[in-house]
Amino acid sequence: MSAVTKIKNFVFGTARVAFLGGGKVYYAWLAFLIILIVQGLLSYTYQFQRGLISTGLRDSVSWGFYIGNFTFLVGVAAAAVLLVIPAYVYNWKPIREVVLFGELLAVASIIMCLLFVSVDMGRPDRFWHLFPVIGHMHLPVSIMAWDACVLNIYLIINLIVASYLVYCAYNGKAYNRKIVVPLVLLSIPMAISIHTVTAFLYNGMASRPYWNSAILAPKFIASAFCSGPALLLILFQILRKISPFEIKDEAIHKVAEYMAYAMFLNLFLYGAEIFKEYYSNTHHLVHYQYLFVGLHGQSSPIAPFAWISLIFAVISLVLFIVPKTRIHPVTMNVGCVLIWFSVYIEKGIALIVPGYTPDTLGQVYRYFPTITEIRVAMGVFGIGFLVFTLMVRIAVFILFGRNSEQPAHA
Repeated sequence: MSAVTKIKNFVFGTARVAFLGGGKVYYAWLAFLIILIVQGLLSYTYQFQRGLISTGLRDSVSWGFYIGNFTFLVGVAAAAVLLVIPAYVYNWKPIREVVLFGELLAVASIIMCLLFVSVDMGRPDRFWHLFPVIGHMHLPVSIMAWDACVLNIYLIINLIVASYLVYCAYNGKAYNRKIVVPLVLLSIPMAISIHTVTAFLYNGMASRPYWNSAILAPKFIASAFCSGPALLLILFQILRKISPFEIKDEAIHKVAEYMAYAMFLNLFLYGAEIFKEYYSNTHHLVHYQYLFVGLHGQSSPIAPFAWISLIFAVISLVLFIVPKTRIHPVTMNVGCVLIWFSVYIEKGIALIVPGYTPDTLGQVYRYFPTITEIRVAMGVFGIGFLVFTLMVRIAVFILFGRNSEQPAHA
């Protein structure tokens, strides 16, 4: 059989696995995601026709909900490296079997990142400029261009590795370590790079003191190593229940242990930044005042979310730092959910809006996402989770040694 025929069979075989032979729960989940996508497209059509005036964005706050989601998802994409390092650098076998799912999550997350940047554009027809070589990028001057480069490279690396591993399993042959290991090792600095460069987008702005901090990049990376694995831990437990895929408790507990260290570092850096601002008590304190209490006698619409994020972070740290609660299924899952929402708020609205408040004229624009932004974001997440769901189903089905001609049940 020729290589072209094998690839053709692989493509059509994986398509059948993804869409045929699923159970009621699986199809109900796909239907729910498709509904999210359709309503998101309808809302984006409305935004496209009216322009960004249909969102809550204005000159005073030109980045908002979309860029907040982009920043958060870059961290989720970078989280795959938390599984790669112990698996391939330290050759820790119990975790190696779950690395593929981290790479699939990275692929879905970067796709959502690119989509959030696209919907944030006033001219979406310029989306092609996000791609190296194809678009006109202002390298090496533009940090945004560097961010687009590292995101696309990281996406390509994870796509190649995941596709190659599944392709080898589909054809019943062992993968070539000389191909996989170098690419996986290359993904480690690329994972660090995507969030570091994203942080540089913020802290390189001298006119925005809220972001102009040297610890922003390590804080981004620390929080990324919490949020991405939180989703993966829940996924691993679901896979153990709905499929014969065996994921050892040892691997899950080791990931939870790494998350405890990362969450501690994240809170430590956050506390150091808050101490600097409140103890020095300079005029730059206004950004944190708006974040937590409001300014000029006006309440802040994001203050409740900021406090929720902080409370969730502290509770989740306690749950993960204590060995007994870290390995107990209930408390571990509660901690994962709390971490997810804590980091989502922290790197979304709580990061973006205070940096613009007050604006350059000293005015306070009380930005909050409109229903249009929320619906469009739901559509983007629907696309991302649909892609991730289909990829996980294909990977689980094929990695068990089943071929595409057999009926699939999941």
